Amino acid sequence: MSTLILAAETATALGPLLPMQVDINPNDSGLPGIAQLRTIVGAVMTIGLILSVLALIVSAIVWGFGANSSNPHLAGRGKIGVLVSCGAAVICGASVTLINFFWDVGQQV
Repeated sequence: MSTLILAAETATALGPLLPMQVDINPNDSGLPGIAQLRTIVGAVMTIGLILSVLALIVSAIVWGFGANSSNPHLAGRGKIGVLVSCGAAVICGASVTLINFFWDVGQQV
């Protein structure tokens, strides 16, 4: 109990010295190379979308071969590939929106 009272007295004595609110926001000029990093991230997103389209095409071909050759395993793998490639495209396309959404949620906590 005395520890709690001591902590309360210390906090009261140091109250004017401690900052009451921390207000830090991300900025565009904090580090050199931020513009280049944005360019690199945009290029990686583009590559991800292109690879998603390629995976969709290959998976659709595998699905078609599996269905036409009466090979359910191959057709199933093609279906899964189509779903995975579509999911990857959704994540690549929505990544900025998702990050901004969770950033805003974190700012409200």
